[in-house]
Amino acid sequence: MTTGELFLESLSSGVITQAEIDWLLSQQDHFARTEQAAMQRLGRLLDQGEIQVGCRVAPQPHLPLQALNEWTDPLGPRHRSSLALAA
Repeated sequence: MTTGELFLESLSSGVITQAEIDWLLSQQDHFARTEQAAMQRLGRLLDQGEIQVGCRVAPQPHLPLQALNEWTDPLGPRHRSSLALAA
């Protein structure tokens, strides 16, 4: 992960992990000026409480379409077609 990716991920999720902070601190001597500015902004966002130190949950794999349809329409497709006929 690059500093830019880390910055954007932290902004979008509102979370930065302790391991990511440790990596940033260990690499800060090698940052370009723009990376230093982004990391200072990240530090300010942490201080303001906009970003929290925590952990990210891995994204869940997508459910099969059939399971999704069963959950969103518990009465099934036959019920949907009978409603269309009644209207």
